Amino acid sequence: AFIAAPPVDIDGIREPVAGSLLYGNNIISGAVIPSSNAIGIHFYPIWEAASVEEWLYNGGPYQLIVFHFLLGVASYMGREWELSYRLGMRPWIFVAFSAPVAAAAAVFLVYPIGQGSFSDGMPLGISGTFNFMI
Repeated sequence: AFIAAPPVDIDGIREPVAGSLLYGNNIISGAVIPSSNAIGIHFYPIWEAASVEEWLYNGGPYQLIVFHFLLGVASYMGREWELSYRLGMRPWIFVAFSAPVAAAAAVFLVYPIGQGSFSDGMPLGISGTFNFMI
C-alpha cells in the first residue's frame, strides 16, 4: 500500500489524495492514506466493495493494516503475560509495554470512532504522522 496504492478519496468529495511512492511521493511524504469519509466508521473488508479498484479508492488497505496491527500487538501482549506467568514472574513487563499499546489503540481506533470516521485516523507515514499531531 505504501509503494503502489492508487490515490484515496479521503474526504469523500471525489478529490483523491495520493500517498504511495509510485504516485510521486518520497519516503518522507509517502503514507498509507486513511479510509474515505464516505465509509465512516463502518468495517470495510475487501468483499464488501464491488471491485478491488473501489476498495483501493475508498482506502480499504488502511483499515486492513490498522486492524491487523492492533490484533498483532494485542496478541503479543498476551504472549508477554503468558510467558511471564509461566516463568513465575510478576506481570510487570506486560504492564510496562501496555502504555504504547494503549497510545496506538487510542490513535488508530478510539480517536477515529470518536470523530465518526476512519478518515480522521492518523496516516501511516512520516509526514502524515506530523500533520496528525499539529
